[in-house]
Amino acid sequence: MTTSSSTALTFTNNEAQHRYEASLDGKLAAYAEYNLLTDAIMFTHTEVLPEHEGKGVGSGIARHVLDEARAAGRHVIPVCQFIAGYIRKHREYADLVRPDIQRAFKI
Repeated sequence: MTTSSSTALTFTNNEAQHRYEASLDGKLAAYAEYNLLTDAIMFTHTEVLPEHEGKGVGSGIARHVLDEARAAGRHVIPVCQFIAGYIRKHREYADLVRPDIQRAFKI
C-alpha cells in the first residue's frame, strides 16, 4: 500500500458550524463556511490555514463543495471571493450560479 500526503486530503461537512472542512493527514487544513437557503447554498468565507497554503488545498475544497452543491441540486451564491474566483477559472461550475447571481459576482 502506497500513500502520500497529497492523497490524504479528506472532507467533512461540519453542519453544527456551517462549514465544510478539509483535513490533511487528519489535521484541519482549510474550511469553507456556508449558509443553506431553500434551494441554494451561500458560501461566505473560505480559509486555508497558513501552513497548508500552496498545496492545492484551497482548490480541493472549492471543487469538493461545488460538487456537493451539484449533487444536492442546489444553486450556489459565491459571496466568498475565493469560491467566486474558482468558478471564474473553472467554467464547468458556472451553471451552478443563476444568471442574475452571475452578474452580481462577475461570474
